[in-house]
Amino acid sequence: MQTGQINVQTENIFPIIKKFLYSDHEIFLRELVSNAVDATQKLKTLASVGSVKEELGDLTIEIIADKKAKTLTIRDRGIGMTAEEIDKYINQIAFSGAEEFVKKFKNKSEAEQNAIIGHFGLGFYSSFMVSDKVEIYTKTYKKGGATKAVKWECDGSPNYTIEEIEKKERGTDVILHISDEEKEFLEDHKILELLNKYSKFLPVPIKFGKEKNQEKVEGEKDENGNDVYKEVETDRIINNTDPIWKKAPVDLKDEDYKKFYRELYPYNFEDPLFNIHLNVDYPFNLTGVLYFPKLKKNLELQKDKIQLYSNQVFVTDSVEGIVPEFLTLLHGVIDSPDIPLNVSRSYLQSDRNVKKISNHITKKVADKLEEIFKNNREEMEAKWDDIKVFIEYGMISDEKFYERAQKFALLKNHEQKYFTLEEYHEKVKDSQTDKNKKVIYLYSTNKDEQYSYIESAKEKGFDVLEMEGVLDNHFINSLEQKLTDVQFKRVDAETAEKLIDKDEKIPSKLDDKQIEALKPVIEKNIDKVKFSVVFEPLGETDAPILITQSEFLRRMKDMEKLGGSGMMGLGGFPETYNLIVNTNHNTIVSLQEEKDETIQQEKIKQMYDLALLSQSLLKGKDLSDFIKRSFNLMK
Repeated sequence: MQTGQINVQTENIFPIIKKFLYSDHEIFLRELVSNAVDATQKLKTLASVGSVKEELGDLTIEIIADKKAKTLTIRDRGIGMTAEEIDKYINQIAFSGAEEFVKKFKNKSEAEQNAIIGHFGLGFYSSFMVSDKVEIYTKTYKKGGATKAVKWECDGSPNYTIEEIEKKERGTDVILHISDEEKEFLEDHKILELLNKYSKFLPVPIKFGKEKNQEKVEGEKDENGNDVYKEVETDRIINNTDPIWKKAPVDLKDEDYKKFYRELYPYNFEDPLFNIHLNVDYPFNLTGVLYFPKLKKNLELQKDKIQLYSNQVFVTDSVEGIVPEFLTLLHGVIDSPDIPLNVSRSYLQSDRNVKKISNHITKKVADKLEEIFKNNREEMEAKWDDIKVFIEYGMISDEKFYERAQKFALLKNHEQKYFTLEEYHEKVKDSQTDKNKKVIYLYSTNKDEQYSYIESAKEKGFDVLEMEGVLDNHFINSLEQKLTDVQFKRVDAETAEKLIDKDEKIPSKLDDKQIEALKPVIEKNIDKVKFSVVFEPLGETDAPILITQSEFLRRMKDMEKLGGSGMMGLGGFPETYNLIVNTNHNTIVSLQEEKDETIQQEKIKQMYDLALLSQSLLKGKDLSDFIKRSFNLMK
């Protein structure tokens, strides 16, 4: 037996490893399983070049939990190690890396500490985060004299032992003696959870426990002629060793992508809209599949996030900084060996390769969308309501994406027709240019609530866009800054005549003297704090009283709601509207001739309440009074 002490010049490093090596203790299983996969892959490589002559046999990696013995074993049949290799790789290289880590760790900020983790070959020593003692039983694939099986043992101090043992099979068993405070890692459900999280797509089969399945009994039928099945117990294989992102797109069909999506997100019952297959080998390595899911209008926090892998080992699903912000709404998988493991998010965000990968993903998404638009515009239009949130988000937040997306971004009008930005400008510029040479894009945010305003605008020959999406308000502001001489106006921001102000005057049935006499009568029956009364000559078929809110004020109110604070801390923008009295409507004209003041007031209240009702502003007692008054008028 060989005993020794690892040459550590600093204080005992194990407490530091336990506390600071990883922020989450569960990572130990990922590290140990990944090491087992590496050992197996190296053996397969050696066999492929003729360095291993024997049959490799079953290379399945096995995870074994023994609650009674309080041990967790990770077993592989890979290349194994000799006593010299154990001494070199476990005692010297890894521990010298550990000591270097400790030295660099001292007097560093938390962000700097996190940034250096993962550069020191410390994966194996993560096992001491959950263990009182760790044993390695290993036998090398090599043949010859000094290749006997050996056992390495360490109790979490710098002391270790190495001794020769009998071991029949090639490979390595790492046995963790789980500490009492970490005993959850002996529970089947916890081990399954970690294996499914970190090892679901590793390239070597991983076995843990048994599972029950139904197996068809050949040649047997029940009394109704149906197949007979029996329950059998089989090894539970955790992982899919050949995920589709490792395959060539030409070898895959749509159903393959959908099947993989259901494998990634078994609780998402809706198929994705379409997918993008990433496959790059220069100037960095990147593979993956991204899916455009159907999003809910309220943009709930997504449970099904993009998963980041490094050589099929799960790293994180917090991909901010790796994937452009607007594409974090996508689902799927990205795999790149050029993304370092075990580093902080701040490190990832400043890493050069990560930035290149982020830019490439943006380009690939833009390429895919442009390809769909050019080759199958009908498909793009059919899916537009579901994908527009991704595109609008990208155009708002990413200048490079905006430059690409303006070719295929669509605007939809109330005739359910779709236009690119350029096409729509051509459509409306002649009829909707105002006296200031601004092309006015009219839009609605709720086609039911704003129905009468939409119809009134259409009667004047104007076109109205549907902008009811969750990001449309922000998108409008962004487009106004980028498009030359374009202004957006919500269809209820002005009367139809003034939405596109061409400085054309409509004659009024009431003169100035009649209007001055009527104004106090109307103001007496309305909320003067909330409404400013304006008399305007409109069409005879337009409503007698309309309510509008200026585009500027409404946008300020929207921004205020988004920011959650009042205007400069002074209580915010007031909720004010314009009450437009149509001086060409016969009911308004007849008001000044009405001698019965009670009837006059009843008519004003009724028209006022109808205008409120059209803007969903009539509520509570006022709504109840309106209903009663309406029934009385019917009598």
